[in-house]
Amino acid sequence: MAKGDDAVRKKKNKAIRKKLRSKDGSSNVSAKVAAMIAAKKRRQSGKRRITEGMCFSLPTPDDPFNDRYGKPEFKRMDKRKKNHPQKDDRVPVDGKSAVRRKVSLDENILNSNQIANEDDFKCLKNEFKIHVTKQNRDHAVIKKHLYGPQGKGCFNPESPSKYLIACLTSIESELRLDETSTDCKEEPWLGSTWGIEFWNCYSAGKDIMETGGNSASIEQIAWIVSSAADTIARKEKEGESFSSPFLLFLVHSQEKGAKVRSVCKPLKLLGIHTVSIHSGASIDHQIHGLKSCEPEFIVSTPERLLELVSLKAIDISNVSMLVIDGLNSTFSTGQVDMIKSIKNSISGVPHIVVFNDCFGHASMPMVKYLLKGPICRLSLLDSVTSLSSCIIQSVEVCTSEEEKLLKSIKVLEQSLGNKVLCIIRGDNNCQKLLANLIANGCLILGGSDAQSVGDSVGHKGRMKKAISVINMEQIYKTDIGDYDLVVLPSFVPVVDNYVHILISMARHSVNGVIYSFLTKEDREIAGPLIRTLEECGQQVPEALQSLCHT
Repeated sequence: MAKGDDAVRKKKNKAIRKKLRSKDGSSNVSAKVAAMIAAKKRRQSGKRRITEGMCFSLPTPDDPFNDRYGKPEFKRMDKRKKNHPQKDDRVPVDGKSAVRRKVSLDENILNSNQIANEDDFKCLKNEFKIHVTKQNRDHAVIKKHLYGPQGKGCFNPESPSKYLIACLTSIESELRLDETSTDCKEEPWLGSTWGIEFWNCYSAGKDIMETGGNSASIEQIAWIVSSAADTIARKEKEGESFSSPFLLFLVHSQEKGAKVRSVCKPLKLLGIHTVSIHSGASIDHQIHGLKSCEPEFIVSTPERLLELVSLKAIDISNVSMLVIDGLNSTFSTGQVDMIKSIKNSISGVPHIVVFNDCFGHASMPMVKYLLKGPICRLSLLDSVTSLSSCIIQSVEVCTSEEEKLLKSIKVLEQSLGNKVLCIIRGDNNCQKLLANLIANGCLILGGSDAQSVGDSVGHKGRMKKAISVINMEQIYKTDIGDYDLVVLPSFVPVVDNYVHILISMARHSVNGVIYSFLTKEDREIAGPLIRTLEECGQQVPEALQSLCHT
């Protein structure tokens, strides 16, 4: 009996499948799944087996031979009206494609709705355009927030990260369980005012000086090490690696080192290893310990750290963060030169945090050596002493208005290279001062024009000295912390205004100088000014004392 065409085709297909299986060696899917895929393809192509179902459509005049099996005729779109999708719609790179797909879906819904009249349709169309514009604007804001103004990844300083909170919480819970620890306060550390201020300054990338009058407390150490651990985790996620310890915490004694080590100990479970170095242990033991591990944090006294650096047992050239605790104790133990040597051993520009518990003139050279750029000042105290430390106050008593005018002009003209602010009272002497400065080639700017000094000084061939001038009434509206030198040709009528100028100037600087000029007409304010100078540890001129007595 001759075989039919179906049997021949079935045998041929079986041979082809067998050949493909032998060629591939193994099948990616099972036979059941392959059968389901084949059936789906046959349904999509409009063909099916006879045994697959008995529901066939009837022939029609348009399809007398039932070739389409009842399917509607496919309508091709005009190529001239075809909108090709853009690359961003096919490949979602930054999230815009999702917004576009949602916009297209909203357009289809809007166009498919049956609108009663043309006015309603226009209203809905306008609402839709507003909705799309808001979506695009929100997306741009989110992208700028996440990727920065140049489209690059940046650090979001608005609030502490989850990892920092986890580090801070683990340290706090561990120390509160320790019965021997008596420095923990009842308030939670996460809501600490000092901690939030420190985090804002640290996120801004500026050096920090704490002038609370004491060495670092347990809570302050916890915020510092948690912030450093958060930076390590973030940079490692970005693909960076550290060949040197990230944080170097310098202490003045072995006891303080043990205190800092106890704060850092809970971070070991989170992958942050801390090593304490001091003269109480043998140096061979410490060398062996440093070779056996790669610590992220180093807590050390200056003398022992220099010994290990000289023996090349530790490399601190790439330290990213340097914390110096207690400058007063550093001066008393003669460790100033050691700290300078350690600072010089660091090749890069580390993030520096200084706890300055000494407000006298002895610590000013060391502070200015460590903190050369703009800083953020933190303090748990509200006294003028802590809020204005390291700012030099120069007070001169003049015999006449002409002498005061000449000295003011001399100071202003000799301050080349500094950002200078002159605060005037609006009298005739101040007008003469401004006229003399302009005649000598100085460029007078308003307080709001201080940022444009660099663009307006050297255009016409020779350098002009730029001086910002404001009235006394504008001191509470001006950011005095942007200036290195402040000159008061006519002293302020109230000492509170002088204190405001002093504290505002010290907020972001340790190199500021304020010049004040008085005459015998200012004798009533001499007493309060002397008390302010004595409170700040500044030298009181004899002429000012004589003016106070008269």
